[in-house]
Amino acid sequence: MSQPRVADRMLAAPIVLAAADPLDEARRVLSSSHVHMVLVTESGRLGEALLGTLVRDDLPPDEAPGDGPALAHARLEGRTVDAGLDAEPVRAAMHAAGHRRYAVVDGDRLVGLLCLKRSGLGFCSDEGVASRRAARTRDA
Repeated sequence: MSQPRVADRMLAAPIVLAAADPLDEARRVLSSSHVHMVLVTESGRLGEALLGTLVRDDLPPDEAPGDGPALAHARLEGRTVDAGLDAEPVRAAMHAAGHRRYAVVDGDRLVGLLCLKRSGLGFCSDEGVASRRAARTRDA
């Protein structure tokens, strides 16, 4: 039996912004305590070339103008993983390094987001994310 690949463990519907989306949109999305990384492609869709990733620490202070493109603050280095890699060694390396999220790429194309659970023992799933989102909506 073959080992699960990163593509088998990734979130298939991450939040993706378009390259022209303003910094204020990235701030708005990242203001949710449940969103930790935003991905950027030309038109904001999976399957396109990944242009960058954004986490809260990438954003300038709130008082900085927010009408310029968020892409200007994005980065790729150290934030991507290939969809075809074996998932378990990637999980172990992420846990050891203290990294919890990587954009998943196939070549240069964005295909998903790999999200390590807080425990480091496994990956977040689309079903788990949807369930938590539904519970938050129900409780609100």
